Amino acid sequence: MPHVQPASFLTLHYRLSGPDGRDFINTFGAQPATLSLGSGELSPAIEQRLIGLEEGTHTVIELAAGEAFGERQPEMVQWVARKLLDELGDPHEQYAAGDVVQFPTPDGLGSYAGAVREVRADGAVLFDFNHPLAGQPVRFEVQIIGVL
Repeated sequence: MPHVQPASFLTLHYRLSGPDGRDFINTFGAQPATLSLGSGELSPAIEQRLIGLEEGTHTVIELAAGEAFGERQPEMVQWVARKLLDELGDPHEQYAAGDVVQFPTPDGLGSYAGAVREVRADGAVLFDFNHPLAGQPVRFEVQIIGVL
């Protein structure tokens, strides 16, 4: 049976949950995911735990607080002026706490997300650019279906 290597292409089911047990992502019961290790689709800590696993393995990986997605960084919680939001997106967009907004990277080739925490009367929006599971213990259940 093939084993997961650092640059393997994988077909797998996985469930990622935080300390409250609520699923953040769950592919069990749906289409399996396909991904390439090293491409940034999974955190480096999770990828490291997959290396060496055999095709067909079904296991649970427990990661300590901050291990999977780093520690929460207060400087990643930032106010963004309404003028800039209008330039980057739809000027008629209404933001509310809990919304997740995609922003283009400076090079325009990718994107990153920020969760709305607060909206001021002047239209400025407080975004949290930390991963939602940053600073928390994570449970990663995986079933490796195929390894290429």
